[in-house]
Amino acid sequence: MITRMTWPELCRSNKFRGLWVAIDNCRYDHDTRQPIEGDVVDSDAELSELCARMRESGQSACTIVFCDSDVYVEPGHAFPDASQSAPAAS
Repeated sequence: MITRMTWPELCRSNKFRGLWVAIDNCRYDHDTRQPIEGDVVDSDAELSELCARMRESGQSACTIVFCDSDVYVEPGHAFPDASQSAPAAS
C-alpha cells in the first residue's frame, strides 16, 4: 500500500484520518522538522499493532504520525519558490 502523499493530503484524507500512519522517504520542514511529504507504507488505529507489523516487515526506519484534520505544516511554507527571493545587492 505505498502511496506518495503530502501532509495536508494525508490529514484531510478520509482513509487515514484518525489513524496512525507509517510513512517512509519523508521530506521534512527545515524549521519544524515535521514530515511534509512521504510514502504511506501502512496504517492502523492501534499504534502498537502498526509498530508490530513494521518490525515484522523490517521497516524500522519509517516515521509514524497520527493523522487528524490539523495540518501543522504546509509544504509551501518550508520551501519557498526561488524566484521569490530578494534581489542581490549591488
